Amino acid sequence: MPAAGGFDKGNGKGYPGKLTPFVTVTCIVAAMGGLIFGYDIGISGGVTSMPSFLKRFFPSVYRKQQANSSTNQYCQYNSETLTLFTSSLYLAALLSSLVASSVTRKFGRKKSMLFGGVLFFAGALINGFAQGVWMLIVGRLLLGFGIGFANQSVPLYLSEMAPYKYRGALNIGFQLSITIGILIANVLNYFFAKIKGGWGWRLSLGGAMVPALIITIGSLVLPDTPNSMIERGQRDEAREKLRKIRGVNDVDEEFNDLVAASEASKQVEHPWGNLLKRKYRPHLTMAILIPFFQQLTGINVIMFYAPVLFNTIGFGNDASLMSAVITGLVNACATLVSIYGVDKWGRRSLFLEGGTQMLICQAIVAACIGAKFGVDGNPGELPKWYAVVVVLFICLYVAAFAWSWGPLGWLVPSEIFPLEIRSAAQSVNVSVNMAFTFVVAQIFLNMLCHLKFGLFIFFAFFVLVMSIFIFFFLPETNGIPIEEMGQVWKNHWFWSRYVREDDFVTNGGVELQKGNKAISNV
Repeated sequence: MPAAGGFDKGNGKGYPGKLTPFVTVTCIVAAMGGLIFGYDIGISGGVTSMPSFLKRFFPSVYRKQQANSSTNQYCQYNSETLTLFTSSLYLAALLSSLVASSVTRKFGRKKSMLFGGVLFFAGALINGFAQGVWMLIVGRLLLGFGIGFANQSVPLYLSEMAPYKYRGALNIGFQLSITIGILIANVLNYFFAKIKGGWGWRLSLGGAMVPALIITIGSLVLPDTPNSMIERGQRDEAREKLRKIRGVNDVDEEFNDLVAASEASKQVEHPWGNLLKRKYRPHLTMAILIPFFQQLTGINVIMFYAPVLFNTIGFGNDASLMSAVITGLVNACATLVSIYGVDKWGRRSLFLEGGTQMLICQAIVAACIGAKFGVDGNPGELPKWYAVVVVLFICLYVAAFAWSWGPLGWLVPSEIFPLEIRSAAQSVNVSVNMAFTFVVAQIFLNMLCHLKFGLFIFFAFFVLVMSIFIFFFLPETNGIPIEEMGQVWKNHWFWSRYVREDDFVTNGGVELQKGNKAISNV
């Protein structure tokens, strides 16, 4: 029996194929769907630290911010309306990701991306011209609907399009574009905040139309995945597309496995109910716990509210926006480490190294903030060395997340689901991600006010728990064809008690059963 987290490389099958320029360009264009999510994360924190934006829409927060600096710094941004502005998007994304499952399954991954781009564009337009808080909230809801569709379809598209040997690196392109979106938003916030007249926030919010156009146009020119074409009955076209994607003529084995997977998935009448079957227990567990833990690393607290957070720990408005640019740059660069190493070092090693580094950094940041701010939130004079230390360890924390839980939180769930539950399970994954992003965004400023520096200890505790979970319960999925993934659960020390030998009959690792009747794969 393998050791904790041990794995077996499927049944040793590998499909022929190479990394063609066609599939590389296709995956780069598709991965740009992450720009809309990243841009929004970066923009939200930036505009909420701009005095002109706060004065117009959140005057109570503005008055607190302008009050004497001797007041409690932990609580200066604590406003229910302000957190509703930030977090309403994630509630909308949660709801739309559930609808996106049906759209992705019936109409293909491309259509889902298209809907995401159009909805995000509409939301950006409304936010750019907002005259009142209600317009901001409506715009945020539309942005959220767009993100729900994009985050549901893009990771699936990338996992299905990529050759299995390069699936990790190409899928992480999605996370890279999220980090690039955050970085661009942080840089724009820095310059737009300097515009005289205080209307730069309109450019920040309205600028989201640009990434929306990229994903909208991209979805119109991208090819569909062979998996999706087979699901919709276009088998001849799918075979030709598979040849073009893999760069070889001999695709019969992979094509037959995809057809068999599609036949099995069509006989699943209720994919949502199917998720509750015993044999899908490991898949459902990962679809829920990986995004749950991803949000409880505390990363979105840093990325949404980086300018607010740096302002709170004594940086001026300009300096806090500049610090957010630095963390955004670290985030994007560290994601490249993951692209380089994910298919060399494996998923588990990156998860565990990243978790250890985040835990150490959070403990040090908590100690630094606690030592200077205490429990009353009044730091007195802050020396420059102190600010440098805090930013340094926050950057090390962001880097650890960017090469571990950031990209792998999207990659691993998207590559482990069998075709028959793939759309439904990915919707669960996105919904849980958005639900906890909403919860964390909604309560963060309140928690900062009450837990103070203990907030970092709170997140550090969850980083410890999630690292233990990965060590014991996540098998290695590196280098295993996506339709062969059933084998890893059968050979795992814990999950083998839920997945029987005949649950995933493999002529390529595909489940081919309905009730007691087996379907032959011809």
